[in-house]
Amino acid sequence: MMLRSKCGFILMLVVIALNGFGQSDTSMKLSYANFLQLVKQNHPLAKQANLIPKTANANTLLARGSFDPKLFYEFNNKFYDKKNYYELGNAGFKIPTWYGVEFKTGFERNQGINLNPENTTPNQGLFYSQISVPLLQGLIIDERRSILKQAKLFQELSAFEKVNTINELLYKAGKVYWDWQLSFTNVEVFQNAVKLSQERVDAIKATSNLGDRPSIDTVEAIIQLQDRIVASQQALMDYRTKSLMLSNFLWLENDVPIELTDKTIPEIAVENYENENALLSNLTKLDSLINNHPSIKVYDFKLQQLAIEKKFKKDKLKPNLNFNYNPLFDAKNLSSGFQNNYKWGLVVGFPLLLRKERADLQLTKIKIENTTYETRNKRNELVNKVKATFNEFNTFKNQIDLYSKNVLNYRRLWLSEKRMFDSGESSLFMINSREMSYINAQIKLNEIINKSKKAGLDVEYSFGVLNTMY
Repeated sequence: MMLRSKCGFILMLVVIALNGFGQSDTSMKLSYANFLQLVKQNHPLAKQANLIPKTANANTLLARGSFDPKLFYEFNNKFYDKKNYYELGNAGFKIPTWYGVEFKTGFERNQGINLNPENTTPNQGLFYSQISVPLLQGLIIDERRSILKQAKLFQELSAFEKVNTINELLYKAGKVYWDWQLSFTNVEVFQNAVKLSQERVDAIKATSNLGDRPSIDTVEAIIQLQDRIVASQQALMDYRTKSLMLSNFLWLENDVPIELTDKTIPEIAVENYENENALLSNLTKLDSLINNHPSIKVYDFKLQQLAIEKKFKKDKLKPNLNFNYNPLFDAKNLSSGFQNNYKWGLVVGFPLLLRKERADLQLTKIKIENTTYETRNKRNELVNKVKATFNEFNTFKNQIDLYSKNVLNYRRLWLSEKRMFDSGESSLFMINSREMSYINAQIKLNEIINKSKKAGLDVEYSFGVLNTMY
C-alpha cells in the first residue's frame, strides 16, 4: 500500500510538470506570418540573396570598365659605353567606343645617336592621333560589347534569382513551422489525456476504498495513466526537437541566432486556409503567373544571354579586317597633320579552317537548344505541380470538414460512455477504449489540418508568390 501511494505521488508530480508546459501567462505566440517575415528580414540566406543584385551590379561595372579611357606612357633608354644610344618616349590616351571604333592620341619624342630612322621625330616632338575601325569582324559586335550586354541582362536576371532564393527559404521555413505547430497541438492533446487519466485514477481509488469497485481497476487505471505519461513525454520531446529545428530560421538583425524556449508557442491552426481566396484568384490566371514565374524568367534571361553569345560567336566567322589612320602633327606646326603627314594601314587575318570558331558557335547553339528544352520542361512541371498541389489542398480541405464531424462523434461516444461509467453501467475497458478513440481522432485531425496547411504552402510556392505574400 505504501509503494502504491509513493508511485501515485511521483505520477502526480509528473502530471503537474506536464500540465505546466506552455500554459504560463507569459507565453508568447509566434504567428505564421510574423515568423516568415522574421525569416525574410533576418535569415542569413535572405541577406545572402540580397547580395545577388549587388554582384550583378559589380559585374556590370566591371564590363563597363572595358570602355574606360586609358592613359599610357612608355619610355625606353639605352645607354652603353658612355653613349646615349636612344631615348624613346611615348605618352597619350586611348578612347574605346561602343561601336568598335577606337581613338588614340599622344605625343612622341625620340632621340639618340643610334636611333632607328623609323622612330625619328622632330626635336620638339611629334603629336599624333589614330583612329582604328573594324570593317568586318567586330563591326557589329565584339567581346567587350558582348560581355556588357550579358552583364546588363544578368542585372535583370539577378532580381529573379533573388526571388527564387527567398521563395525557397520561405518554403522550407513554412514546412518547419507547420511541423512545429502540429507537435504543439499533439502535446496539448496528450497532456489533456494525462489529466483525464489522472482524474480517473483518483476517482477509481476513491470508489475502490469504499468497496464499490475492485482494486484491480486501480492497477489498470494506473497502467493507462503511465502509458499516457510516456506518450505525453514523447510528444513533448518531439515538440522541443521541432522547436530547435524552427530556431534554425530565427535570427536577430545583428546576425545573432535565436533559440526558442517553451514560453514561445505557435498560433492555433484554424481549419480554413487564410489565403484560400488568393489561391483561387491565382488559379484563374495560371498561364500569366507561370510565364512570369521567377524560375521561368531565369531561363528566359539565360536564353537572351546565349543569343548574345551566339551573335558574337557568329561574328567570329568573319575575316579580321581593321583600318588604321594616323595623322601626324609637328609640334611647331600643328596644322600640318592634315596635309602630307600621316600613317595608315590595314590589318588582315583569317583562319583557313575556322575549326575553333565553328566549334564555339556549334556549342553555343547546343546550349540554346538545351536551355529551350529545359524551359519547356520546367514550365510543364510548374503547371502540373500547381494543379497537383491545388488538388491536394482541396482534398485535405474536404477531409477536414469530414473528420471534424468524426471527432465530434467520437467525443459524443466518449461522453456517453463516461456517463455510463460514472453510473456504474460500463467497464473501465470500455471507457478507456472510447477515450483512446477520441484522442486518436484528435491527433488524426491535427495531422490532416497540418497536411492542409502544407498543401496551401505548396500551392503558394508553386505559384512563385511566397516572396510577395509575406
